[in-house]
Amino acid sequence: MKNKEIFNVFFREKPAMMLVELKNAKSEVYASSLAKQIDCTYSHVVKILQQMETSGLINFDKQGRLKLLTLTKKGSEIADNIDRIKNVL
Repeated sequence: MKNKEIFNVFFREKPAMMLVELKNAKSEVYASSLAKQIDCTYSHVVKILQQMETSGLINFDKQGRLKLLTLTKKGSEIADNIDRIKNVL
C-alpha cells in the first residue's frame, strides 16, 4: 500500500488536510481559499469547518463579509500530530 493510501485508512483525507493546511498557512485563510487548496467543494469545506468549530479546533473571525479561519491551541496540536504521522507513513 502506498503512503497516501495507508494515511487515508487512518484519517479522512479532506478534514485532516484542512487542519494541516491551516497550520502551514503563510497568510490569512478563508473557507473559499481552503476549498481550492484541498480540491474540495466550498459547501463541503464549510460543513466540516462548522463541525471543527463546534469541537473547539478552529475559530471563525469575521472580517466584514469574510470569515478568517484560525486554529485553536487544540486544533494546532492535532494538526501537528496529523502532519507528523503523515510524514512517518
